[in-house]
Amino acid sequence: MDIEALRTFVEVADAGGVSPAARRLGVAKSIVSRRLLRLESELGVQLLARTTRGAALTEAGATFRDHAARACAEIDSARDAVMPAGELCGRLRIAAPLSFGPTHLAAVLADMARRHPQLHLDTSYTDRFVDLIAEGYDCAIRIGYLPDSNLLARRVGPLYGKFVASPDYIAAHGAPQTPEELAGHQALMQGTEAWQYLDGGKIQTIRPQGRFKADNGTALVTAAVAGLGIAWAPDGLTNDHVASGALVPVMTNYPPPPAGVYVVRPPGQHPSRKIRVLTERLIACFAQAEPALAGR
Repeated sequence: MDIEALRTFVEVADAGGVSPAARRLGVAKSIVSRRLLRLESELGVQLLARTTRGAALTEAGATFRDHAARACAEIDSARDAVMPAGELCGRLRIAAPLSFGPTHLAAVLADMARRHPQLHLDTSYTDRFVDLIAEGYDCAIRIGYLPDSNLLARRVGPLYGKFVASPDYIAAHGAPQTPEELAGHQALMQGTEAWQYLDGGKIQTIRPQGRFKADNGTALVTAAVAGLGIAWAPDGLTNDHVASGALVPVMTNYPPPPAGVYVVRPPGQHPSRKIRVLTERLIACFAQAEPALAGR
């Protein structure tokens, strides 16, 4: 049975259609269709029901998908085991944050690709929390404070940040000195998230309110510079603005606790060697150059 046909079927099943699967695989839709037809012909069953909206798994397809995914994972493990020492091959799909990834992570990924010529790296930079399983990602690099989930996470480095506001906002509304005072201010947030702060060494939580929200840290910092409210942001996004005077740290007696940079992956017994190598390289880079990578 053709391993590429199995991989293609798993991608179509997870992506929900031939077109998105073809984009993930980097091949033409016609190639995807031919592989599927060949696999169904070999098995003698219909695995996918084609619809105008994509492709849905048949009962047989739903059963076969899990077996096919395990087979692909085993093949990848076997290939890793016999590759020359340290060499990586195959494809690694990564989701990375748009506000942090291009400036702090892209160089690490580029160096990894340079060191492993047979490795195909496919990185999507977005501040949206992608569904790793449904969207077919091998792992994601996430920053901040991780919400509870069934994903497996490994912390690879620290992330420092502060509460900031513009001088114009402070002149008009004052600067909050305590978390209680923050309740009377406009907060710039990604959604309805809680903010954490340190009070006497203990981590406390507050849920601020605000009318300006964005799913991108750079956009929130821009709004803070424009005087729309108070933002919590990583130092890497605010250092230049603080240095120029465009932003001022506030509530400095109650700073946010250090957050983290994490590699997260879908649940499973063992991470692939590609993910292990990526994780180790990120840990090494943060350890060697913590101030620069942490944004300090």
